Amino acid sequence: MGKGLSPHLFPPPRIESIAEQVDNTNMSFQINRGLFTLDMSDYHAILGVSVESDVKDIRKNYLKIARRLHPDSCTADTEHAKQLAAQLLSKLVNPAWEKLSQEKNRTEHELLLKLKGQAAARKRHEIELMSSVAQQMLKAGNPDQFYRSALQDLAERQFQHLDQVPEMVAQLSELNMAYLMRRTGLDETTSGTKTTYTGASATSSPTSSPTGASTGASTTVVPAKPSESVADQYYRRAENFMAKGNFAQATLELRDALKLEPNNSRCHSLMGMVYLRQNQATMAKIHFNKALALNPDDPIAIEGKQKVDPAPSTSQSAAKPGKNDRNLKSNSGLFSSLFSGKKK
Repeated sequence: MGKGLSPHLFPPPRIESIAEQVDNTNMSFQINRGLFTLDMSDYHAILGVSVESDVKDIRKNYLKIARRLHPDSCTADTEHAKQLAAQLLSKLVNPAWEKLSQEKNRTEHELLLKLKGQAAARKRHEIELMSSVAQQMLKAGNPDQFYRSALQDLAERQFQHLDQVPEMVAQLSELNMAYLMRRTGLDETTSGTKTTYTGASATSSPTSSPTGASTGASTTVVPAKPSESVADQYYRRAENFMAKGNFAQATLELRDALKLEPNNSRCHSLMGMVYLRQNQATMAKIHFNKALALNPDDPIAIEGKQKVDPAPSTSQSAAKPGKNDRNLKSNSGLFSSLFSGKKK
């Protein structure tokens, strides 16, 4: 999606003289919080949309903002406010839409968001989140629900007061950063405890050593709930995207999973299936072979390999079905569900 869309549905206003006045007054939209501190621009925060939004939702929000800011439809009371609105449109909003409206750019940016989120999670103790909503995001019991609710609230207020737009964008970007940190699943410690974030610092409750002695008197240790691995989370999201026919996003999820666990046979077999669904037999075969090398009994890889590289039939094999044939038959329902794109 996104192909053929005009990047500037609302063309930049003619504001040469206004730009001079703004520059003379040192007006700046530099934002140094949230994802902006990680050497990137948070276009989703600028447009007030979720980092998981599709192009339709992004376009809808862009049009809403552009109508509010464009000189032909701006309802600002003062000349200064109109100048500010025009600057926000031309310097922040239009460039963000131009980036996210094109499928290739948007896909690259989404991948960058994942990598930056992982980087932020790894150095979480060095990151200070100033907004209370981002701090709450880090310790929310249901991060997905909290993120959607908080994002909607901030987005509704984002352009109500034009002089506060940079601050609102900063809060949205901190919220995005906190959500990406939670989504990576890297906030769980290797010791089997779960870190609880309070503002810029993290605390955990006291654990007991093997001898029964209490450790970490000034902290609180909360036992971690059993949860799926990070790679499993990527795998599950890839399955969902695959079921919806979004193979590009499914591929990105599985690539991220394999960066974390290169020898995950399930991820390799599902990646092979994604390629097979796109008629890329060579790439599919590579991943099926890798999956089978790691787990010779992987049912998806077995049948997927048979699809891309069918073995010559013989009278002997026809007369005496082998063990793998029986496995394939018993697992045909699982494979058919994945291959047809329908979730079981």
